[in-house]
Amino acid sequence: MAKKNMRIERDSMGNVEVPSHAYYGAQTQRAIDNFQISNLQFSKSFIKSLAIIKRSAAIVNNKLGKLDSKYSQAIIKASDEVINGKFDDQFKVDIFQTGSGTSTNMNINEILSNRASEMLGGKLGSREPIHPNDHVNLGQSSNDVIPSAIHISVYLDVQDYLIPSLTALEKSLGKKSKEFIGIIKIGRTHLQDATPISLQQEFSGYVQQIKKSIVRLKKSKKDLLELAIGGTAVGTGINTHKDFGKLMAAEISNYTTANFIEAENHFELQASQDSIVELSGSLKTLSVSLHKIANDIRWLASGPRSGIGELTIPAVQPGSSIMPGKVNPVISESLIQICAKVIGNDTAITMGGLGGFFQLNTMLPLIAYNALESIQLLSNGINMFREKLIDGLVANKDICNNYIEGSLAMCTSLAPVIGYDKAAHIAHLAFTSGKTVREIALEENILSESELEKLLNPENMIKTE
Repeated sequence: MAKKNMRIERDSMGNVEVPSHAYYGAQTQRAIDNFQISNLQFSKSFIKSLAIIKRSAAIVNNKLGKLDSKYSQAIIKASDEVINGKFDDQFKVDIFQTGSGTSTNMNINEILSNRASEMLGGKLGSREPIHPNDHVNLGQSSNDVIPSAIHISVYLDVQDYLIPSLTALEKSLGKKSKEFIGIIKIGRTHLQDATPISLQQEFSGYVQQIKKSIVRLKKSKKDLLELAIGGTAVGTGINTHKDFGKLMAAEISNYTTANFIEAENHFELQASQDSIVELSGSLKTLSVSLHKIANDIRWLASGPRSGIGELTIPAVQPGSSIMPGKVNPVISESLIQICAKVIGNDTAITMGGLGGFFQLNTMLPLIAYNALESIQLLSNGINMFREKLIDGLVANKDICNNYIEGSLAMCTSLAPVIGYDKAAHIAHLAFTSGKTVREIALEENILSESELEKLLNPENMIKTE
Protein backbone atom coordinates (compact mmCIF):
# COMPACT_ATOMS: atom_id res chain seq x y z
CA MET A 1 0.00 0.00 0.00
CA ALA A 2 1.35 3.41 -0.98
CA LYS A 3 2.06 6.12 1.57
CA LYS A 4 -0.11 9.22 1.66
CA ASN A 5 0.32 11.40 -1.44
CA MET A 6 2.27 8.63 -3.17
CA ARG A 7 1.35 6.12 -5.85
CA ILE A 8 2.94 2.76 -6.60
CA GLU A 9 4.37 2.16 -10.06
CA ARG A 10 6.03 -0.96 -11.35
CA ASP A 11 8.99 -1.26 -13.69
CA SER A 12 11.30 -4.15 -14.64
CA MET A 13 12.95 -4.01 -11.22
CA GLY A 14 9.77 -4.01 -9.13
CA ASN A 15 7.57 -1.51 -7.31
CA VAL A 16 8.49 2.13 -6.86
CA GLU A 17 6.70 4.83 -4.86
CA VAL A 18 6.17 8.02 -6.88
CA PRO A 19 4.50 11.25 -5.72
CA SER A 20 0.81 11.02 -6.62
CA HIS A 21 0.73 14.15 -8.72
CA ALA A 22 4.12 13.70 -10.42
CA TYR A 23 4.13 13.42 -14.19
CA TYR A 24 7.38 11.48 -14.12
CA GLY A 25 7.36 7.79 -13.27
CA ALA A 26 9.28 4.87 -11.81
CA GLN A 27 12.54 5.17 -13.72
CA THR A 28 12.80 8.87 -13.01
CA GLN A 29 12.10 8.26 -9.34
CA ARG A 30 14.84 5.64 -9.16
CA ALA A 31 17.26 8.15 -10.70
CA ILE A 32 16.19 10.84 -8.24
CA ASP A 33 16.85 8.43 -5.37
CA ASN A 34 20.15 7.18 -6.78
CA PHE A 35 21.77 10.43 -7.85
CA GLN A 36 21.44 12.84 -4.94
CA ILE A 37 24.68 14.56 -5.81
CA SER A 38 24.70 18.21 -6.79
CA ASN A 39 21.28 19.74 -7.40
CA LEU A 40 22.61 20.63 -10.86
CA GLN A 41 20.06 19.89 -13.56
CA PHE A 42 19.72 20.27 -17.30
CA SER A 43 19.01 23.76 -18.64
CA LYS A 44 15.68 24.75 -20.14
CA SER A 45 17.24 24.87 -23.60
CA PHE A 46 18.31 21.23 -23.29
CA ILE A 47 14.87 20.15 -22.06
CA LYS A 48 13.30 22.10 -24.92
CA SER A 49 15.54 20.27 -27.40
CA LEU A 50 14.51 16.92 -25.94
CA ALA A 51 10.86 17.90 -26.33
CA ILE A 52 11.50 18.96 -29.94
CA ILE A 53 12.93 15.50 -30.61
CA LYS A 54 9.95 13.75 -29.02
CA ARG A 55 7.51 16.02 -30.84
CA SER A 56 9.24 15.34 -34.13
CA ALA A 57 9.32 11.59 -33.47
CA ALA A 58 5.56 11.55 -32.92
CA ILE A 59 5.05 13.26 -36.29
CA VAL A 60 7.54 11.06 -38.15
CA ASN A 61 6.31 7.80 -36.63
CA ASN A 62 2.77 8.72 -37.60
CA LYS A 63 3.89 9.43 -41.19
CA LEU A 64 5.65 6.06 -41.25
CA GLY A 65 2.45 4.35 -40.09
CA LYS A 66 3.94 3.27 -36.77
CA LEU A 67 1.95 5.53 -34.43
CA ASP A 68 -1.78 6.16 -34.33
CA SER A 69 -2.78 9.74 -35.19
CA LYS A 70 -4.64 10.16 -31.90
CA TYR A 71 -1.56 9.13 -29.95
CA SER A 72 0.69 11.26 -32.13
CA GLN A 73 -1.40 14.39 -31.57
CA ALA A 74 -1.49 13.85 -27.83
CA ILE A 75 2.30 13.48 -27.65
CA ILE A 76 2.74 16.59 -29.82
CA LYS A 77 0.49 18.64 -27.54
CA ALA A 78 2.26 17.36 -24.43
CA SER A 79 5.65 18.15 -26.02
CA ASP A 80 4.51 21.68 -26.77
CA GLU A 81 3.61 22.12 -23.12
CA VAL A 82 7.10 20.97 -22.11
CA ILE A 83 8.62 23.37 -24.64
CA ASN A 84 6.57 26.20 -23.13
CA GLY A 85 7.89 25.39 -19.64
CA LYS A 86 4.75 23.89 -18.11
CA PHE A 87 6.62 20.91 -16.65
CA ASP A 88 9.96 22.48 -15.72
CA ASP A 89 9.52 21.34 -12.13
CA GLN A 90 9.18 17.73 -13.24
CA PHE A 91 12.74 17.41 -14.53
CA LYS A 92 14.48 16.45 -11.33
CA VAL A 93 17.35 14.15 -12.31
CA ASP A 94 20.84 15.26 -11.28
CA ILE A 95 23.46 15.95 -13.97
CA PHE A 96 25.76 13.37 -12.40
CA GLN A 97 23.78 10.34 -13.48
CA THR A 98 24.15 7.56 -16.01
CA GLY A 99 26.69 8.64 -18.61
CA SER A 100 24.32 8.10 -21.52
CA GLY A 101 21.67 10.38 -20.04
CA THR A 102 19.15 7.50 -20.05
CA SER A 103 17.60 8.74 -16.82
CA THR A 104 16.80 12.11 -18.37
CA ASN A 105 15.53 10.51 -21.58
CA MET A 106 13.17 8.39 -19.47
CA ASN A 107 12.26 11.46 -17.42
CA ILE A 108 10.83 13.19 -20.50
CA ASN A 109 9.38 9.92 -21.87
CA GLU A 110 7.43 9.43 -18.64
CA ILE A 111 6.26 13.04 -18.43
CA LEU A 112 4.99 12.99 -22.01
CA SER A 113 3.44 9.55 -21.54
CA ASN A 114 1.53 10.62 -18.46
CA ARG A 115 0.45 13.99 -19.84
CA ALA A 116 -0.61 12.56 -23.23
CA SER A 117 -2.47 9.72 -21.49
CA GLU A 118 -4.17 12.25 -19.23
CA MET A 119 -5.35 14.17 -22.31
CA LEU A 120 -6.88 10.94 -23.62
CA GLY A 121 -8.62 10.12 -20.31
CA GLY A 122 -5.92 7.94 -18.73
CA LYS A 123 -4.55 8.13 -15.19
CA LEU A 124 -1.09 9.20 -14.08
CA GLY A 125 1.21 6.22 -13.69
CA SER A 126 -0.97 3.84 -15.70
CA ARG A 127 1.16 3.96 -18.86
CA GLU A 128 -2.11 3.75 -20.75
CA PRO A 129 -3.02 4.52 -23.40
CA ILE A 130 0.37 6.16 -24.12
CA HIS A 131 3.41 4.14 -23.05
CA PRO A 132 6.75 5.94 -22.35
CA ASN A 133 8.85 3.40 -24.25
CA ASP A 134 6.48 1.92 -26.81
CA HIS A 135 5.03 5.23 -28.00
CA VAL A 136 7.00 8.29 -26.81
CA ASN A 137 10.40 6.65 -27.29
CA LEU A 138 9.37 4.76 -30.44
CA GLY A 139 12.26 4.38 -32.89
CA GLN A 140 14.71 5.96 -30.47
CA SER A 141 17.38 5.18 -27.90
CA SER A 142 18.89 7.36 -25.20
CA ASN A 143 22.12 6.77 -27.11
CA ASP A 144 20.95 8.78 -30.11
CA VAL A 145 18.43 11.07 -28.39
CA ILE A 146 20.83 12.65 -25.88
CA PRO A 147 23.66 13.36 -28.38
CA SER A 148 21.06 14.87 -30.73
CA ALA A 149 19.65 17.05 -27.95
CA ILE A 150 23.16 18.26 -27.16
CA HIS A 151 23.75 19.28 -30.78
CA ILE A 152 20.35 20.97 -31.11
CA SER A 153 20.51 22.92 -27.84
CA VAL A 154 24.12 24.02 -28.21
CA TYR A 155 23.66 25.03 -31.85
CA LEU A 156 20.52 27.05 -31.12
CA ASP A 157 21.95 28.74 -28.02
CA VAL A 158 25.09 29.78 -29.90
CA GLN A 159 23.01 31.02 -32.83
CA ASP A 160 20.25 32.74 -30.87
CA TYR A 161 22.16 34.17 -27.90
CA LEU A 162 25.95 34.06 -28.07
CA ILE A 163 26.59 35.26 -31.62
CA PRO A 164 24.08 38.14 -31.33
CA SER A 165 25.70 39.25 -28.07
CA LEU A 166 29.13 39.17 -29.72
CA THR A 167 27.89 41.03 -32.79
CA ALA A 168 26.53 43.78 -30.55
CA LEU A 169 29.82 43.94 -28.62
CA GLU A 170 31.80 44.18 -31.86
CA LYS A 171 29.60 47.09 -32.91
CA SER A 172 30.03 48.87 -29.56
CA LEU A 173 33.80 48.41 -29.54
CA GLY A 174 33.92 49.64 -33.14
CA LYS A 175 31.97 52.73 -32.17
CA LYS A 176 34.38 53.44 -29.32
CA SER A 177 37.32 52.91 -31.64
CA LYS A 178 35.97 55.61 -33.94
CA GLU A 179 35.31 57.92 -30.98
CA PHE A 180 38.95 57.57 -29.94
CA ILE A 181 40.45 58.61 -33.30
CA GLY A 182 43.08 61.30 -32.72
CA ILE A 183 43.77 60.37 -29.10
CA ILE A 184 47.43 59.33 -28.92
CA LYS A 185 48.75 57.50 -25.87
CA ILE A 186 51.76 55.53 -24.81
CA GLY A 187 51.99 51.91 -25.82
CA ARG A 188 53.04 49.31 -23.28
CA THR A 189 54.92 46.04 -23.69
CA HIS A 190 56.09 43.88 -20.77
CA LEU A 191 54.05 46.32 -18.62
CA GLN A 192 56.69 48.95 -19.48
CA ASP A 193 56.49 52.08 -21.63
CA ALA A 194 56.75 51.46 -25.37
CA THR A 195 56.31 53.66 -28.43
CA PRO A 196 53.09 55.66 -28.90
CA ILE A 197 49.89 54.19 -30.22
CA SER A 198 46.48 55.73 -30.75
CA LEU A 199 43.62 54.68 -28.51
CA GLN A 200 41.70 53.98 -31.73
CA GLN A 201 44.39 51.52 -32.81
CA GLU A 202 44.35 49.81 -29.43
CA PHE A 203 40.58 49.34 -29.57
CA SER A 204 40.71 48.21 -33.20
CA GLY A 205 42.66 45.21 -31.90
CA TYR A 206 39.79 44.39 -29.55
CA VAL A 207 37.30 44.70 -32.39
CA GLN A 208 39.34 42.26 -34.47
CA GLN A 209 39.52 39.75 -31.62
CA ILE A 210 35.73 39.71 -31.40
CA LYS A 211 35.35 39.46 -35.18
CA LYS A 212 37.62 36.42 -35.25
CA SER A 213 35.76 34.86 -32.32
CA ILE A 214 32.50 35.13 -34.26
CA VAL A 215 34.13 33.49 -37.29
CA ARG A 216 35.45 30.63 -35.13
CA LEU A 217 32.06 30.03 -33.56
CA LYS A 218 30.25 30.04 -36.89
CA LYS A 219 32.75 27.56 -38.27
CA SER A 220 32.74 25.20 -35.29
CA LYS A 221 28.95 25.16 -34.91
CA LYS A 222 28.42 23.86 -38.44
CA ASP A 223 29.25 20.28 -37.44
CA LEU A 224 26.50 20.46 -34.82
CA LEU A 225 23.94 20.37 -37.62
CA GLU A 226 24.57 16.64 -37.90
CA LEU A 227 22.23 14.64 -35.65
CA ALA A 228 22.73 11.16 -34.21
CA ILE A 229 18.99 10.43 -34.16
CA GLY A 230 18.21 7.32 -36.20
CA GLY A 231 21.23 5.39 -34.98
CA THR A 232 19.38 4.01 -31.91
CA ALA A 233 21.51 1.82 -29.61
CA VAL A 234 24.90 1.56 -31.30
CA GLY A 235 24.54 3.37 -34.64
CA THR A 236 23.04 0.55 -36.68
CA GLY A 237 19.47 1.88 -36.44
CA ILE A 238 18.10 -1.31 -34.94
CA ASN A 239 14.34 -1.20 -34.16
CA THR A 240 13.66 1.86 -36.29
CA HIS A 241 12.70 2.59 -39.89
CA LYS A 242 15.60 3.10 -42.32
CA ASP A 243 14.35 6.61 -43.15
CA PHE A 244 13.68 7.62 -39.54
CA GLY A 245 16.91 9.60 -39.10
CA LYS A 246 16.52 11.52 -42.35
CA LEU A 247 12.87 12.33 -41.67
CA MET A 248 13.63 13.32 -38.09
CA ALA A 249 16.34 15.74 -39.20
CA ALA A 250 13.93 17.28 -41.69
CA GLU A 251 11.13 17.64 -39.11
CA ILE A 252 13.47 19.12 -36.48
CA SER A 253 14.76 21.53 -39.12
CA ASN A 254 11.21 22.50 -39.99
CA TYR A 255 10.45 23.27 -36.33
CA THR A 256 13.66 25.12 -35.50
CA THR A 257 14.37 26.66 -38.94
CA ALA A 258 17.98 25.41 -38.66
CA ASN A 259 19.29 23.07 -41.35
CA PHE A 260 19.84 19.89 -39.35
CA ILE A 261 20.77 16.73 -41.24
CA GLU A 262 21.11 13.05 -40.43
CA ALA A 263 24.58 12.01 -39.32
CA GLU A 264 26.92 11.17 -42.17
CA ASN A 265 28.20 8.36 -39.95
CA HIS A 266 26.10 7.34 -36.93
CA PHE A 267 28.92 5.33 -35.43
CA GLU A 268 31.19 8.38 -35.26
CA LEU A 269 28.53 10.66 -33.86
CA GLN A 270 27.39 8.31 -31.09
CA ALA A 271 30.80 7.04 -30.08
CA SER A 272 32.44 10.48 -29.84
CA GLN A 273 31.72 14.08 -28.94
CA ASP A 274 34.44 15.66 -31.08
CA SER A 275 32.16 18.36 -32.49
CA ILE A 276 31.26 19.64 -29.03
CA VAL A 277 34.91 19.51 -27.95
CA GLU A 278 35.77 21.70 -30.97
CA LEU A 279 32.94 24.11 -30.21
CA SER A 280 34.06 24.28 -26.58
CA GLY A 281 37.54 25.14 -27.82
CA SER A 282 36.04 28.14 -29.60
CA LEU A 283 34.30 29.15 -26.38
CA LYS A 284 37.63 28.86 -24.55
CA THR A 285 39.40 30.98 -27.17
CA LEU A 286 36.63 33.57 -26.95
CA SER A 287 37.07 33.61 -23.16
CA VAL A 288 40.80 34.25 -23.54
CA SER A 289 40.01 37.18 -25.86
CA LEU A 290 37.38 38.61 -23.54
CA HIS A 291 39.68 38.25 -20.55
CA LYS A 292 42.36 40.25 -22.36
CA ILE A 293 39.94 43.02 -23.31
CA ALA A 294 38.30 43.25 -19.88
CA ASN A 295 41.64 43.14 -18.08
CA ASP A 296 43.23 45.78 -20.34
CA ILE A 297 40.34 48.15 -19.75
CA ARG A 298 40.47 47.49 -16.02
CA TRP A 299 44.15 48.46 -15.95
CA LEU A 300 43.79 51.43 -18.31
CA ALA A 301 41.07 52.77 -16.01
CA SER A 302 43.04 52.16 -12.82
CA GLY A 303 43.28 55.01 -10.36
CA PRO A 304 41.58 57.42 -10.50
CA ARG A 305 44.51 59.41 -9.02
CA SER A 306 47.38 56.95 -8.70
CA GLY A 307 46.82 54.50 -11.55
CA ILE A 308 47.12 54.67 -15.33
CA GLY A 309 43.86 56.57 -15.67
CA GLU A 310 43.70 56.76 -19.48
CA LEU A 311 40.10 55.58 -19.40
CA THR A 312 37.18 56.26 -17.10
CA ILE A 313 34.71 53.44 -16.57
CA PRO A 314 31.06 54.01 -15.68
CA ALA A 315 30.34 53.98 -11.95
CA VAL A 316 27.71 51.27 -11.48
CA GLN A 317 27.91 50.63 -7.72
CA PRO A 318 29.87 51.65 -4.60
CA GLY A 319 33.19 49.84 -4.49
CA SER A 320 33.91 49.55 -0.80
CA SER A 321 32.16 48.97 2.49
CA ILE A 322 34.81 51.01 4.30
CA MET A 323 36.24 53.52 1.79
CA PRO A 324 33.60 56.11 0.79
CA GLY A 325 33.53 57.16 -2.85
CA LYS A 326 35.54 54.21 -4.12
CA VAL A 327 34.48 52.84 -7.50
CA ASN A 328 35.80 49.46 -8.61
CA PRO A 329 35.94 47.84 -12.08
CA VAL A 330 33.25 45.34 -11.07
CA ILE A 331 31.96 44.73 -14.60
CA SER A 332 35.39 43.76 -15.86
CA GLU A 333 35.91 41.57 -12.81
CA SER A 334 32.61 39.81 -13.37
CA LEU A 335 33.47 39.03 -16.99
CA ILE A 336 36.97 37.87 -16.05
CA GLN A 337 35.46 35.38 -13.58
CA ILE A 338 33.06 34.16 -16.25
CA CYS A 339 36.01 33.59 -18.59
CA ALA A 340 37.78 31.55 -15.92
CA LYS A 341 34.68 29.42 -15.41
CA VAL A 342 34.28 28.78 -19.15
CA ILE A 343 37.94 27.80 -19.47
CA GLY A 344 37.40 25.37 -16.58
CA ASN A 345 34.27 24.04 -18.26
CA ASP A 346 36.29 23.44 -21.41
CA THR A 347 38.64 21.20 -19.46
CA ALA A 348 35.66 19.21 -18.17
CA ILE A 349 34.23 18.98 -21.70
CA THR A 350 37.60 17.80 -23.01
CA MET A 351 37.68 15.12 -20.32
CA GLY A 352 34.11 14.29 -21.31
CA GLY A 353 35.22 13.90 -24.89
CA LEU A 354 37.65 11.25 -23.64
CA GLY A 355 34.61 9.32 -22.40
CA GLY A 356 33.90 7.69 -25.74
CA PHE A 357 34.28 3.96 -25.15
CA PHE A 358 33.53 1.68 -28.10
CA GLN A 359 30.05 2.60 -29.42
CA LEU A 360 29.01 5.28 -26.90
CA ASN A 361 30.29 8.30 -25.06
CA THR A 362 29.33 7.90 -21.41
CA MET A 363 29.91 11.43 -20.16
CA LEU A 364 27.08 13.07 -22.10
CA PRO A 365 25.27 14.83 -19.22
CA LEU A 366 28.51 16.48 -18.06
CA ILE A 367 29.33 17.61 -21.60
CA ALA A 368 25.84 18.99 -22.17
CA TYR A 369 25.66 20.84 -18.86
CA ASN A 370 29.06 22.50 -19.17
CA ALA A 371 28.68 23.49 -22.81
CA LEU A 372 25.28 25.07 -22.28
CA GLU A 373 26.37 26.76 -19.06
CA SER A 374 29.38 28.27 -20.83
CA ILE A 375 27.20 29.64 -23.63
CA GLN A 376 24.72 31.12 -21.17
CA LEU A 377 27.43 32.69 -19.00
CA LEU A 378 29.21 34.19 -21.98
CA SER A 379 26.03 35.49 -23.61
CA ASN A 380 24.86 37.20 -20.41
CA GLY A 381 28.34 38.37 -19.46
CA ILE A 382 29.02 39.92 -22.87
CA ASN A 383 25.71 41.78 -22.80
CA MET A 384 26.50 43.08 -19.30
CA PHE A 385 30.01 44.13 -20.35
CA ARG A 386 28.71 46.02 -23.38
CA GLU A 387 25.76 47.72 -21.69
CA LYS A 388 27.33 48.62 -18.36
CA LEU A 389 30.93 49.31 -19.35
CA ILE A 390 31.83 49.65 -23.03
CA ASP A 391 28.94 51.91 -24.03
CA GLY A 392 29.76 54.34 -21.21
CA LEU A 393 33.56 54.24 -21.48
CA VAL A 394 35.30 57.66 -21.66
CA ALA A 395 38.86 58.46 -22.72
CA ASN A 396 40.97 60.89 -20.69
CA LYS A 397 42.78 62.67 -23.53
CA ASP A 398 45.00 64.89 -21.38
CA ILE A 399 46.30 61.96 -19.35
CA CYS A 400 47.00 60.02 -22.55
CA ASN A 401 48.99 62.95 -23.97
CA ASN A 402 50.95 63.62 -20.78
CA TYR A 403 52.32 60.09 -20.62
CA ILE A 404 53.80 60.36 -24.10
CA GLU A 405 56.19 63.27 -23.55
CA GLY A 406 57.64 61.71 -20.40
CA SER A 407 58.19 58.27 -21.89
CA LEU A 408 61.75 57.03 -22.41
CA ALA A 409 60.50 55.02 -25.39
CA MET A 410 60.31 58.29 -27.34
CA CYS A 411 64.00 57.81 -28.11
CA THR A 412 63.05 54.89 -30.39
CA SER A 413 62.35 57.25 -33.28
CA LEU A 414 65.83 58.74 -32.87
CA ALA A 415 67.64 55.41 -33.31
CA PRO A 416 67.42 55.24 -37.13
CA VAL A 417 69.00 58.70 -37.33
CA ILE A 418 71.62 58.75 -34.54
CA GLY A 419 72.07 55.03 -33.99
CA TYR A 420 70.85 52.62 -31.32
CA ASP A 421 73.68 53.22 -28.85
CA LYS A 422 73.37 57.02 -28.82
CA ALA A 423 69.59 56.74 -28.48
CA ALA A 424 70.02 54.32 -25.57
CA HIS A 425 72.45 56.75 -23.94
CA ILE A 426 69.90 59.55 -24.20
CA ALA A 427 67.23 57.32 -22.66
CA HIS A 428 69.58 56.49 -19.79
CA LEU A 429 70.35 60.14 -19.13
CA ALA A 430 66.66 61.01 -19.23
CA PHE A 431 65.88 58.27 -16.75
CA THR A 432 68.61 59.18 -14.26
CA SER A 433 67.98 62.92 -14.47
CA GLY A 434 64.20 62.80 -14.48
CA LYS A 435 64.12 64.86 -17.67
CA THR A 436 62.40 64.07 -20.95
CA VAL A 437 64.08 62.55 -24.00
CA ARG A 438 63.47 65.83 -25.83
CA GLU A 439 65.20 67.86 -23.12
CA ILE A 440 68.27 65.61 -23.03
CA ALA A 441 68.53 65.52 -26.83
CA LEU A 442 68.52 69.31 -26.94
CA GLU A 443 71.09 69.58 -24.16
CA GLU A 444 73.36 67.06 -25.89
CA ASN A 445 73.09 68.91 -29.21
CA ILE A 446 72.38 65.65 -30.95
CA LEU A 447 70.03 67.16 -33.52
CA SER A 448 68.51 70.52 -34.26
CA GLU A 449 65.31 71.55 -32.55
CA SER A 450 63.39 71.35 -35.83
CA GLU A 451 64.71 67.84 -36.50
CA LEU A 452 63.76 66.75 -32.99
CA GLU A 453 60.32 68.29 -33.37
CA LYS A 454 59.74 66.14 -36.43
CA LEU A 455 61.24 62.93 -35.03
CA LEU A 456 59.56 63.22 -31.63
CA ASN A 457 56.15 64.07 -33.01
CA PRO A 458 53.93 61.23 -31.68
CA GLU A 459 51.61 61.47 -34.69
CA ASN A 460 54.47 60.39 -36.93
CA MET A 461 55.09 57.39 -34.66
CA ILE A 462 51.67 55.83 -35.00
CA LYS A 463 51.39 55.74 -38.78
CA THR A 464 50.99 52.24 -40.14
CA GLU A 465 51.66 53.09 -43.79
